[in-house]
Amino acid sequence: MKVLVIGGGAREHALCRALSLDPDVSALHCAPGNAGIADAAELHPVDALDGDAVAALAGRLEADLVVVGPEAPLVAGVADAVRAAGIPCFGPSREAARLEGSKAFAKEVMAAANVPTARSYVCTTPEEVDEALDAFGAPYVVKDDGLAAGKGVVVTADLEQAREHALACGRVVIEEYLDGPEVSLFAITDGETVLPLQPAQDFKRALDGDEGPNTGGMGAYSPLPWADPKLVDEVMDTVLQPTVDELRRRGTPFAGLLYAGLAITSRGVRVIEFNARFGDPETQVVLARLKTPLASVLLNAAKGTLADEPPLNWRGDSAVTVVIASRDYPATPRTGDPIGGLDEVAAQDAPHAYVLHAGTRREGDAIVSAGGRVLSVTATGEDLTEARDRAYAAVGRIRLDGSHHRTDIAAKAAAGHS
Repeated sequence: MKVLVIGGGAREHALCRALSLDPDVSALHCAPGNAGIADAAELHPVDALDGDAVAALAGRLEADLVVVGPEAPLVAGVADAVRAAGIPCFGPSREAARLEGSKAFAKEVMAAANVPTARSYVCTTPEEVDEALDAFGAPYVVKDDGLAAGKGVVVTADLEQAREHALACGRVVIEEYLDGPEVSLFAITDGETVLPLQPAQDFKRALDGDEGPNTGGMGAYSPLPWADPKLVDEVMDTVLQPTVDELRRRGTPFAGLLYAGLAITSRGVRVIEFNARFGDPETQVVLARLKTPLASVLLNAAKGTLADEPPLNWRGDSAVTVVIASRDYPATPRTGDPIGGLDEVAAQDAPHAYVLHAGTRREGDAIVSAGGRVLSVTATGEDLTEARDRAYAAVGRIRLDGSHHRTDIAAKAAAGHS
């Protein structure tokens, strides 16, 4: 099978790594990719938001499967263009991707499918914003209706900060605050059959102890030793399958990766948000634990034959990812700094720990930072303690001037807490 992956972050590196280990994959391509993905796949320049360009590239490469990684190309309809060219594509249509592209649309679908979620108001005027903030009280949860690269949500006890964010967004969803730990659960679906993956937890705040501004994600771990063993079955029955069924009923079936961000509240499981693609950095830990070869699962989802796929096999180990971010991330990250220590990790920590590239590029013989989140250092171990130790040992070998990372990823869970 020849596979083309679209995107250039750590999520795409994790996908490419998993696909490169699949014996059914005879050729692996990525566009545009990054400096690390170049070791696993052949890179090609492309405008990832241009569906015709992506479809043309897939045609030239004679790809048997295209996997669209990021949300922006999906919301732009890239998967539709690839499918229109007669090439199987893993990723939802533009219409179905509105589940991530519009928070208001997602709330509407959840209401129709009877999916448990936070009570909310969609606001477009300052008056509506003030009414909604007053109705819910602190802590305030304000979400930009559109895509915002993981940074469109403000959770704050500061009324002025909440109001300022709401007015800057135009159309916003303001909702009640959900207490309890958060969980990410991915499911692969062909629009009918739903195949859940293993749950993970990510860390959105920039600093230890969940302090600092929101980010795209500073680390993740899987499995969740504190979670109810029936959690996946419950979310399948109350969230994932009903949502997929509702979108099919509307004539816009969702085929691809459905991501449910969940809060395990005192009143039960509630959906915080849906995404229409693999999450980053949770993908890094979930795929590290997946034993089943990935390509055929994604192809069956793309072709509508996921019911033929046997249950997924998982390793019994644990995985931890620690994100190394560039100086001043998430505000105005500095780029262009050389990265050292990558060869040392490969020589001393493999195969239990490895580096997935997010924002990197090659300049001559050097690899330099090219984004806010630069690297995802991922490790596996018998339990979370061993996986953490291995991940942080590898992090310690990386040299990137001014970089920062959290030191508490999975620490509570390893100690037996949520």
